[in-house]
Amino acid sequence: MFSMDIFMILYSTIFVLIFVLLGVALLTLFERKVLGYIQFRKGPNKVGFLGLMQPFSDAIKLFSKEQTFPLKSNLNLYYICPIFSLLMSLFLWQSIPFVSYHYSFVLSILFFLSVSSLGVYMIMLAGWSSNSNYSLLGGLRAVAQTISYEVSLILILLSFLFLVLSFDLFDFFKYQENVWLLFVMGPLCFMWLVTSLAETNRTPFDFAEGESELVSGFNVEYSSGGFAMIFMAEYSSIMFMSFFSSILFMGADLNSMLFFYKVGLMMFIWIWIRGTLPRFRYDKLMYMAWKTYLPVSLNFLFLYLSLSFSVFTLTI
Repeated sequence: MFSMDIFMILYSTIFVLIFVLLGVALLTLFERKVLGYIQFRKGPNKVGFLGLMQPFSDAIKLFSKEQTFPLKSNLNLYYICPIFSLLMSLFLWQSIPFVSYHYSFVLSILFFLSVSSLGVYMIMLAGWSSNSNYSLLGGLRAVAQTISYEVSLILILLSFLFLVLSFDLFDFFKYQENVWLLFVMGPLCFMWLVTSLAETNRTPFDFAEGESELVSGFNVEYSSGGFAMIFMAEYSSIMFMSFFSSILFMGADLNSMLFFYKVGLMMFIWIWIRGTLPRFRYDKLMYMAWKTYLPVSLNFLFLYLSLSFSVFTLTI
């Protein structure tokens, strides 16, 4: 019986990962289409019906290209960093409470925080192992940005946890049956959205890829499969944060199509922001993290802590 359970866990894990990778491919097509219409053009429309086969064509092209290695790179680290980056972003999906249950959900939010924190090391090592000044600067920027915004991300998340008093994502389903937390914690939800943009290195916070001065940031030396894996890791993280945000403050019922429409809306917001806003200034980004978001999220944390404590004492 135990071996059957192990088999079912592995089977459901592989099943979910295959569909996540398929979702990543379609998300890239969705982004190119939306950006195309924002810029008054069609986007991909030649390969397959309405360009549906374009992401798969790009994947075949990238993975079949010649892999180049800088002569002075630290080859082993340079080679495995994109692989581990993709694995970390895919491993995050095991904390989502699908019907198959995957792994223990009692501490699923702690699992999310632990795995998402490891992504910083992959960016840092990818930038350093290339042995290029441009990639090192891009890696340093990305690491400083990610670590700075992780602080406010965790503090914002703690405010949600103090209201729900659980690390289990299933409890967010139960608590939002009648009213979404978006209406209860509106300002924090918008702060979470901005922090998520900074965490995923997306416009207007894509400083690791400042083309004007860093060419392409920490991934400047990567080509073919290595570049594709870094690219897929980024889009998997975007899809996961959209999923997680929908669970966190927009109500969630994985058996309802409405939930997946909400996830689609969140992904559209990510792309819409990219097509609308110019790049922020790096010093203002760090200023916002440490002098605005940190004190504001701390104040909200004390507010929701006192609310949950007062409700707890009243129930006793």
